[in-house]
Amino acid sequence: MSMVPARFTQRFQTLLIAASLSPLTLMAQTFPPPEAQPALRGSTLEGKAFDLQALRGKVVMVVFWSTDCAVCRDKMPELRANVKGWMGQPFQLISVSTDRQRSSAESYTQLINITVPANQRFTTLWSRDVRYHDTFGPTGHLPAAFLLDKSGRLVEQYHGRIPAEAWDRIADLL
Repeated sequence: MSMVPARFTQRFQTLLIAASLSPLTLMAQTFPPPEAQPALRGSTLEGKAFDLQALRGKVVMVVFWSTDCAVCRDKMPELRANVKGWMGQPFQLISVSTDRQRSSAESYTQLINITVPANQRFTTLWSRDVRYHDTFGPTGHLPAAFLLDKSGRLVEQYHGRIPAEAWDRIADLL
């Protein structure tokens, strides 16, 4: 026999269910869909002209990130390992730094250029460069990754941690 009134238990259960669903609501944010064949143009951190359209014929993952995003930094070794693993395949990873200061992205890239083998590096653009333009739309939680097939068509998008299934999807598209 319980000392707690039944109506209290029911209210508590309802409150508990509502509280447990609220993180799901936050995680399931909706974003306007980017264009079916998004555009991305600008200059790399090394100053080279870049146009996503030039990568037609390759599977492309575009990752938006920031040096002050712990999840983004945590994912970088996994991204580099996949770049190395798919070397020789029609796959390209492009990163877009959303840092407020270009110097933050440049400092990080300089560190990577010293510590990471060339076969694990990828092209990086800075989103606040005056030559930068994209039609991916709002990125929401970082990292945000957009997967394009060989024709440049958007096939998947991920906000927050990039799931392991993303790498399987890339393998399917190759």
